[in-house]
Amino acid sequence: MSFAVIHTRARVGVDAPAVTVETHLSGGLPSLSIVGMPEAGVRESKDRVRSALLNSGFDFPARRITINLAPADLPKEGSRFDLPIALGILAASGQVEPEAVAGMEFLGELALDGSLRPLEGILPAVMGARGMERTIMVPAGNADEAALASREDTFAADHLLSVCAHLKGEQRLTAIAPREADDLGQGAVPDLADVQGQHIPKRALEIAAAGGHNLLFHGPPGTGKSMLASRLPGLLPPLAREVALEVASVHSVAGSFSQARGWRTPPYRAPHHTASAVALVGGGSSPRPGEISLAHRGVLFLDELPEFDRKVLEVLREPMESGEIVISRANTRVTFPARFQVVAAMNPCPCGYEGHPDIACRCSAQQVLRYQSRLSGPLMDRFDMHVGVPVQDGRTLLRPEKGETSSAEVRDRVSRLRTFQHQRGALNAELAGDALHQACALDGDGETLLEQAMGRLGLSARALHRVLRVSRTIADLAGAERVEKAHLVEALGYRLQSGAESG
Repeated sequence: MSFAVIHTRARVGVDAPAVTVETHLSGGLPSLSIVGMPEAGVRESKDRVRSALLNSGFDFPARRITINLAPADLPKEGSRFDLPIALGILAASGQVEPEAVAGMEFLGELALDGSLRPLEGILPAVMGARGMERTIMVPAGNADEAALASREDTFAADHLLSVCAHLKGEQRLTAIAPREADDLGQGAVPDLADVQGQHIPKRALEIAAAGGHNLLFHGPPGTGKSMLASRLPGLLPPLAREVALEVASVHSVAGSFSQARGWRTPPYRAPHHTASAVALVGGGSSPRPGEISLAHRGVLFLDELPEFDRKVLEVLREPMESGEIVISRANTRVTFPARFQVVAAMNPCPCGYEGHPDIACRCSAQQVLRYQSRLSGPLMDRFDMHVGVPVQDGRTLLRPEKGETSSAEVRDRVSRLRTFQHQRGALNAELAGDALHQACALDGDGETLLEQAMGRLGLSARALHRVLRVSRTIADLAGAERVEKAHLVEALGYRLQSGAESG
């Protein structure tokens, strides 16, 4: 037989579309051509495949070899097609039975000696093969990653000879054992009990965790803004299995998959303020996920918020609302998930000491205004709560209170509230339209208070809705069925603290 078909998968964003590798041997001068929109890395595979076959003891056909990667309108990149191309040549030349590869998919980069090297983006491919009820063969270096989605239908090999021995039935490989949800692990996170004092910021942190709200901390240097922000992931409930796989798929595509991380722990990303727009939202000639996608279903912490380039911050506005980022290129359009919770921290002025009880601020009014004006009104509008983090006195720090609330205690409350919110329809931070009005129905006093606050504080429609969502979360924490005036007052208090910054 001079024709063979091998199934594999490409990589487009966090998706792994199916690709068919068609191999045809014909008469003519010996050559190997690859068609079907292959990029440079794919075109180079002909040399790797030839050396791998010869060094593994197989014959390389001295015929005209044509390899078509279908569908032809899908760009193919990288070295992931090496193994399927090699098997296509072996099957077309009769060195491997074509029936042996039926119902299977193959992925892997070949070294010149025939060994298989690990790839990025394996997890979406395994999930895609599982959806089509096919078994899949991956490099041994990706076995731990593939185990997250394996259903006893995934095999790992370290060499081309091992793959062929398995297909011929000479030495069958053992299927990768699936990892159950509990095996995904809860990683170690900092404990909220380590934070001394700061009762209002800790209260705000619990509200943010319970309702999924965005939070801005502001205050002098050294008051614990970053310390508080790093505790938020520990207050969030463990990710459900399917959500954990969704998060792991993003990290797999980005090449940042690590067994050291507990995959049930919501991710926490803290990019430096010198990060570019591409680093933050993703992109490049071959689009890759950025920090906001790596923070998917977790927390994105932006420290020293005004020090970020204003244009970089402005690109966050759309994904903060939509929960995804769309990157368009001339020949492709890639969508990465980006449903993240933002926690940011900033100083009140360039020197940081405006309002400090003991250290005098050295900044002029014009410098303070210029510093705070680096943040646009629409961006500030997207923070549900603006919370001041005051300076703590020496007594609080040196003689800490006993029985500080731990992250585990808060996480239990947050988990119960989030389960209740999902039963109601969505997290409070995601309520919109009729669902928002039904969940946040106000009595006459509440409506009057909110109308007065809109006029006095100059709240936009977006800010008004965010106040309602926060007040709903406060009501949930209090066990109240309706949003009452006291809940609105507390929610509005978190907007009042933003007066200087939002100016």
